[in-house]
Amino acid sequence: MNFKDFTNQYLDNLYSLMKTINLNEFESMCKHLLALHNSESRIFIIGNGGSASTASHMANDLSSGLKRRNILTLDVVSLCDNASINTALANDIGFENIFYMQLKDIIKPADTLIAISCSGNSPNIVQAAKYSKEIGSTIIGLTGFTGGILKDLSSINIHLDTAKNDYGLVEDAHMILNHILFSYFCQEHNGK
Repeated sequence: MNFKDFTNQYLDNLYSLMKTINLNEFESMCKHLLALHNSESRIFIIGNGGSASTASHMANDLSSGLKRRNILTLDVVSLCDNASINTALANDIGFENIFYMQLKDIIKPADTLIAISCSGNSPNIVQAAKYSKEIGSTIIGLTGFTGGILKDLSSINIHLDTAKNDYGLVEDAHMILNHILFSYFCQEHNGK
Protein backbone atom coordinates (compact mmCIF):
# COMPACT_ATOMS: atom_id res chain seq x y z
CA MET A 1 0.00 0.00 0.00
CA ASN A 2 1.40 3.41 -0.88
CA PHE A 3 1.69 6.20 1.69
CA LYS A 4 -1.29 8.23 0.47
CA ASP A 5 -3.59 5.20 0.53
CA PHE A 6 -2.33 4.26 3.98
CA THR A 7 -2.94 7.81 5.23
CA ASN A 8 -6.47 7.88 3.83
CA GLN A 9 -7.21 4.50 5.39
CA TYR A 10 -5.83 5.63 8.77
CA LEU A 11 -7.93 8.79 8.71
CA ASP A 12 -11.02 6.79 7.74
CA ASN A 13 -10.37 4.41 10.64
CA LEU A 14 -9.94 7.31 13.08
CA TYR A 15 -13.14 8.96 11.87
CA SER A 16 -15.05 5.66 12.17
CA LEU A 17 -13.69 5.13 15.67
CA MET A 18 -14.67 8.63 16.81
CA LYS A 19 -18.24 8.03 15.60
CA THR A 20 -18.53 5.11 18.06
CA ILE A 21 -18.04 7.27 21.17
CA ASN A 22 -20.85 6.95 23.69
CA LEU A 23 -21.96 10.59 23.72
CA ASN A 24 -23.98 10.07 26.92
CA GLU A 25 -20.83 9.05 28.80
CA PHE A 26 -18.85 11.86 27.21
CA GLU A 27 -21.54 14.37 28.19
CA SER A 28 -21.44 12.97 31.74
CA MET A 29 -17.72 13.71 31.83
CA CYS A 30 -18.35 17.23 30.56
CA LYS A 31 -21.08 17.91 33.14
CA HIS A 32 -18.95 16.45 35.93
CA LEU A 33 -16.05 18.75 35.07
CA LEU A 34 -18.34 21.78 34.84
CA ALA A 35 -19.68 20.99 38.31
CA LEU A 36 -16.13 21.28 39.70
CA HIS A 37 -15.76 24.93 38.60
CA ASN A 38 -14.59 27.08 41.55
CA SER A 39 -14.91 24.11 43.92
CA GLU A 40 -12.33 22.82 46.33
CA SER A 41 -12.19 19.53 44.45
CA ARG A 42 -9.05 18.48 42.62
CA ILE A 43 -8.69 16.57 39.38
CA PHE A 44 -5.74 14.19 39.12
CA ILE A 45 -4.79 12.79 35.70
CA ILE A 46 -2.64 9.72 35.05
CA GLY A 47 -1.37 7.75 32.06
CA ASN A 48 1.68 5.92 30.70
CA GLY A 49 3.69 6.60 27.56
CA GLY A 50 1.62 8.46 24.98
CA SER A 51 -1.21 8.59 27.52
CA ALA A 52 1.13 10.40 29.93
CA SER A 53 1.56 13.06 27.26
CA THR A 54 -2.22 13.26 26.90
CA ALA A 55 -2.52 13.59 30.70
CA SER A 56 -0.08 16.51 30.68
CA HIS A 57 -1.82 18.16 27.74
CA MET A 58 -5.24 17.68 29.33
CA ALA A 59 -4.04 19.13 32.64
CA ASN A 60 -2.75 22.18 30.79
CA ASP A 61 -5.94 22.70 28.80
CA LEU A 62 -8.35 22.14 31.69
CA SER A 63 -6.42 24.24 34.19
CA SER A 64 -4.46 27.23 32.95
CA GLY A 65 -5.88 27.00 29.43
CA LEU A 66 -9.42 27.64 30.68
CA LYS A 67 -8.55 29.82 33.67
CA ARG A 68 -6.51 32.39 31.73
CA ARG A 69 -9.48 32.82 29.40
CA ASN A 70 -11.80 33.40 32.40
CA ILE A 71 -13.88 30.37 31.43
CA LEU A 72 -13.48 27.82 34.24
CA THR A 73 -11.29 27.48 37.29
CA LEU A 74 -10.41 23.84 37.82
CA ASP A 75 -7.65 22.50 40.09
CA VAL A 76 -5.97 19.98 37.79
CA VAL A 77 -2.73 18.06 38.32
CA SER A 78 -1.04 15.55 36.02
CA LEU A 79 0.78 13.00 38.17
CA CYS A 80 2.95 12.12 35.16
CA ASP A 81 4.88 15.36 35.09
CA ASN A 82 7.52 15.03 37.79
CA ALA A 83 10.27 12.69 36.59
CA SER A 84 12.09 12.84 39.94
CA ILE A 85 9.04 11.69 41.89
CA ASN A 86 8.04 9.02 39.39
CA THR A 87 11.52 7.53 39.01
CA ALA A 88 12.17 7.62 42.76
CA LEU A 89 8.91 5.79 43.47
CA ALA A 90 9.50 3.31 40.66
CA ASN A 91 13.01 2.61 41.93
CA ASP A 92 12.11 2.42 45.63
CA ILE A 93 8.71 0.74 45.72
CA GLY A 94 7.95 -0.37 42.15
CA PHE A 95 6.54 1.18 39.01
CA GLU A 96 3.08 -0.17 39.83
CA ASN A 97 2.99 2.22 42.81
CA ILE A 98 3.97 5.53 41.19
CA PHE A 99 0.45 6.95 40.95
CA TYR A 100 -1.05 5.22 43.98
CA MET A 101 1.66 6.61 46.27
CA GLN A 102 1.13 10.15 44.97
CA LEU A 103 -2.62 9.81 45.63
CA LYS A 104 -2.33 8.05 49.01
CA ASP A 105 -3.77 10.21 51.79
CA ILE A 106 -4.11 13.10 49.29
CA ILE A 107 -7.10 12.28 47.07
CA LYS A 108 -10.46 12.95 48.72
CA PRO A 109 -13.99 11.68 48.01
CA ALA A 110 -14.90 14.97 46.30
CA ASP A 111 -11.89 14.67 43.98
CA THR A 112 -11.73 13.11 40.52
CA LEU A 113 -9.19 10.78 38.95
CA ILE A 114 -8.98 10.83 35.15
CA ALA A 115 -7.16 7.64 34.19
CA ILE A 116 -6.03 7.26 30.59
CA SER A 117 -5.05 3.78 29.43
CA CYS A 118 -5.30 2.10 26.05
CA SER A 119 -5.49 -1.39 27.57
CA GLY A 120 -7.09 -0.46 30.88
CA ASN A 121 -4.86 -3.05 32.52
CA SER A 122 -1.64 -1.20 33.37
CA PRO A 123 -0.87 -2.13 37.00
CA ASN A 124 -0.04 1.43 38.07
CA ILE A 125 -3.27 2.77 36.55
CA VAL A 126 -5.40 -0.02 38.01
CA GLN A 127 -3.88 0.34 41.50
CA ALA A 128 -4.46 4.11 41.52
CA ALA A 129 -8.04 3.67 40.28
CA LYS A 130 -8.80 0.98 42.88
CA TYR A 131 -7.46 3.16 45.69
CA SER A 132 -9.39 6.21 44.46
CA LYS A 133 -12.58 4.18 44.17
CA GLU A 134 -12.14 2.91 47.75
CA ILE A 135 -11.82 6.52 48.92
CA GLY A 136 -15.06 7.35 47.08
CA SER A 137 -13.59 9.59 44.38
CA THR A 138 -15.05 9.78 40.90
CA ILE A 139 -13.06 7.79 38.33
CA ILE A 140 -13.20 8.91 34.71
CA GLY A 141 -11.59 6.27 32.53
CA LEU A 142 -10.47 6.84 28.97
CA THR A 143 -9.87 3.38 27.53
CA GLY A 144 -9.31 1.46 24.32
CA PHE A 145 -8.93 -2.16 23.18
CA THR A 146 -11.42 -4.11 25.38
CA GLY A 147 -11.31 -1.57 28.22
CA GLY A 148 -9.67 -3.90 30.70
CA ILE A 149 -10.04 -3.53 34.45
CA LEU A 150 -10.19 0.26 34.30
CA LYS A 151 -13.40 0.17 32.29
CA ASP A 152 -15.12 -1.66 35.16
CA LEU A 153 -13.60 0.57 37.86
CA SER A 154 -14.73 3.79 36.18
CA SER A 155 -17.69 5.86 37.31
CA ILE A 156 -17.67 7.40 33.83
CA ASN A 157 -15.96 5.55 30.99
CA ILE A 158 -15.22 6.81 27.50
CA HIS A 159 -14.32 3.61 25.72
CA LEU A 160 -12.94 3.16 22.23
CA ASP A 161 -13.37 -0.46 21.19
CA THR A 162 -10.36 -1.33 19.04
CA ALA A 163 -8.10 -4.20 18.19
CA LYS A 164 -5.46 -4.98 20.80
CA ASN A 165 -2.29 -2.93 20.30
CA ASP A 166 -4.01 -0.29 18.15
CA TYR A 167 -2.30 2.40 20.24
CA GLY A 168 -2.13 5.11 17.59
CA LEU A 169 -5.85 5.34 16.96
CA VAL A 170 -6.76 5.15 20.66
CA GLU A 171 -4.20 7.77 21.69
CA ASP A 172 -5.29 10.04 18.82
CA ALA A 173 -8.92 9.68 19.86
CA HIS A 174 -8.17 10.46 23.51
CA MET A 175 -6.41 13.68 22.50
CA ILE A 176 -9.32 14.61 20.24
CA LEU A 177 -11.70 14.10 23.20
CA ASN A 178 -9.57 16.49 25.24
CA HIS A 179 -9.72 19.10 22.49
CA ILE A 180 -13.47 18.67 22.07
CA LEU A 181 -13.97 19.38 25.79
CA PHE A 182 -11.62 22.35 25.75
CA SER A 183 -13.20 23.82 22.61
CA TYR A 184 -16.72 23.28 23.95
CA PHE A 185 -15.90 25.02 27.22
CA CYS A 186 -14.31 27.91 25.32
CA GLN A 187 -17.30 28.31 23.00
CA GLU A 188 -20.19 27.72 25.40
CA HIS A 189 -18.92 29.16 28.66
CA ASN A 190 -16.77 32.10 27.66
CA GLY A 191 -17.77 35.05 29.82
CA LYS A 192 -20.60 33.20 31.57
